[in-house]
Amino acid sequence: MATVRTHRYTVETGNLAAMLEKRTNLIRGIRSANPAFTAATLIKMDDGSYLDIWRWDSADDMQRAAQAAAAFPLVGDTLSLTADHTIIDGEILDER
Repeated sequence: MATVRTHRYTVETGNLAAMLEKRTNLIRGIRSANPAFTAATLIKMDDGSYLDIWRWDSADDMQRAAQAAAAFPLVGDTLSLTADHTIIDGEILDER
């Protein structure tokens, strides 16, 4: 069953354009190495924080990619432009 990893974070004023560019490159790299990474959705919340929702074919696929991410330099580069970062994982039960 499909799984999502939701990242919630803030971005300091002036860093959004750089973060979006690094995020785009990060997504391209992860997607090229992990065909089970099927979607990434970025949402700006009313409080100014962001929800970055990444969808995977399965929890196993997501966990393998997460373990490999430590060796992917763009992960640290992208995260360095964020603050107050939290992660929540979940399984998709219904989509319409």
